[in-house]
Amino acid sequence: MKTLFSAPLLSLALGMLFCGVALGQKPDAATLPLPPQTSITNAVELAAKVPPAAPEDVKTIDGILHGIYDVISGPAGERNWKRFRSFFLPQARFTQVGKDDGGNIFVISWGVDEFIRDATEVFAKQAFYESAIVNQPETYGNMTQVFSSYESRNTPTGKPFQRGINSIQQLNDGKRWWVVSIFWDSERPDNPLPAKFAAK
Repeated sequence: MKTLFSAPLLSLALGMLFCGVALGQKPDAATLPLPPQTSITNAVELAAKVPPAAPEDVKTIDGILHGIYDVISGPAGERNWKRFRSFFLPQARFTQVGKDDGGNIFVISWGVDEFIRDATEVFAKQAFYESAIVNQPETYGNMTQVFSSYESRNTPTGKPFQRGINSIQQLNDGKRWWVVSIFWDSERPDNPLPAKFAAK
């Protein structure tokens, strides 16, 4: 059976479909009508789906970045996952790309609940501290992409056992910032941190 759309045509159709449809707005007569099952939310509706956020955490790009690193860092044991959830869209994604010992590229992807489940298991057994080295944001309209280089440690002041870059996508709904996605890769001999991200 032939498919209705080829991949390029589907991408084009979706691009046309969502062109001009902003968060929280109904499409006007100049845009293609969205199917009735398409979910369009506004700031109030989004906020109702997650725990209340501390204003200082979500007021600025830097505030939400600081909050992410702060929550995941600490000694072995519990993390404040309620605070963590308040940073993210309910459908946010976490994606790690890397290479295994054989040089094969792997991808791991989590939703918010899946990430918290797996991180809870890891952090229950070991301390983990992560901090930003350099944050480089680029903003267009209500969206911001931040390349945030990081260092991971076993103690707050210990030698980093890993470095890399988090690609953090954020959106502003007019009232606060939200994290849409975090996508990261780690430093390796064949993948060194660029100089501009390696030191403050």
